Amino acid sequence: MELDPVLLARLQFAFTITFHIIFPTFTIGLSAYIATLGAIWLRTGAERHQRLMHFWTKIFAVSFAMGVVSGIVLSYQFGTNWSRFSLVVGNVIGPLIGYEVLTAFFLEASFLGIPLFGFNRVPPWLYVTAAAVVAVGTATSAFWILSANSWMQTPAGHEMRDGIAYPVDWIAIVFNPSFIYRLAHMVNAAYLTTGFVVLAVGARYALAGRHPEEARTMLRMAIGLVVVLAPLQVFIGDQHGLNTLKHQPTKIAAMEAHWDGSKPGDFHILAWPDAKAEKNLFEISIPHGSSLILTHDWNGLFPGLKSVPPDERPPLVSVFFAFRIMLAIGTFMVAAAFCGAFLWWRGTLFETRWYLRVMAQTWWMGFVAVVAGWVVTESGRQPWIATGILRTADAISPVSAASVLTTLILFVVVYGIVFTMGIYYMNRLIEKGPQGRAIEQSKDFAVSPISAASDAGREALGNS
Repeated sequence: MELDPVLLARLQFAFTITFHIIFPTFTIGLSAYIATLGAIWLRTGAERHQRLMHFWTKIFAVSFAMGVVSGIVLSYQFGTNWSRFSLVVGNVIGPLIGYEVLTAFFLEASFLGIPLFGFNRVPPWLYVTAAAVVAVGTATSAFWILSANSWMQTPAGHEMRDGIAYPVDWIAIVFNPSFIYRLAHMVNAAYLTTGFVVLAVGARYALAGRHPEEARTMLRMAIGLVVVLAPLQVFIGDQHGLNTLKHQPTKIAAMEAHWDGSKPGDFHILAWPDAKAEKNLFEISIPHGSSLILTHDWNGLFPGLKSVPPDERPPLVSVFFAFRIMLAIGTFMVAAAFCGAFLWWRGTLFETRWYLRVMAQTWWMGFVAVVAGWVVTESGRQPWIATGILRTADAISPVSAASVLTTLILFVVVYGIVFTMGIYYMNRLIEKGPQGRAIEQSKDFAVSPISAASDAGREALGNS
């Protein structure tokens, strides 16, 4: 059997980006949560908020480190496996990724040391300010990376000369037609993901009767967050879908397994799209459901898969099912958020053990939803790597399939080890739980130094 270097290169990049995206998703949301805990602590002086801030900072550091390591590989792949991509669109993508490093990564890496190692060395206001700066850095990182990715989906602000894309309007490039929708959708997903991780950890402690103050704080804060963000994500997703229909109608057709654009689209709860037969082999559908959602008209029409040649269509099965996985998890999140808010309102949240048991097992859902959404986004734009500019098959480097396969196998092995060790260590930190005494606040730090230097300081240095 002859190996296809394009397919192997795509699989390698898909594997590494799927592994990588898990960690930035978590750090974007977790850094904001840590900064919020710090602000509440400064305002109220409640020790539990400081303990939680210190606790989650250590987990953030592990996730941040794994994200950095897995992200470095992606940059090298542009040169090793996708050199034609770098040549054709590097004038646009290169600076955008460079801005991410200059304005975001350096900011995060520089200030992260203060929450990690400055526990008993700096005044509380500086400790919290550094955490807030790290949160700004992670959000800035998302800004630039999603701007680059969105440009590949909906290019703008460039001109083509001799087959090479050159920037002519950086404002149009950065704020390309799909950028705002994709940024809002991804950042909100990151906050939701972190919210459910915090909710799961709080439920885990509440069920075990451990760290009761911290458990109640985590449950309240997490439910207060997700009850707002989960419904908001439904609205953002709807707006993102309408934008995608305008600029990438074939992706929408694949997501909906919609073949005939001359007929209203049914929403297929479950189906099996057959690319060769150009039909769905079976369907469980809501009549006119897709037309109502996408056009806000019961009989609204939108392009079907048959409106483009077969070689212009994305992979159907992966896009169709990944979209439904994302929808299913999103629906569960909305239901779980409102159920938790209702129990909180009734005053029975901490005693409703069936709810706590379910929530304690939901930490993974946000990550799966993000990966599923990434599959929809990236597979759905195929066969283009940069829409209308460069096809994926034309972006590959002149490397042998055997070389790509070898490195793919090595990545799977190494990443498997790294991932396992990282998850194991984070789980150990969670099992240990929040520790230490709070930093004593003072208006005059020179007169009243941080009080928890002995126990909490050594614990921070030893475990971070």
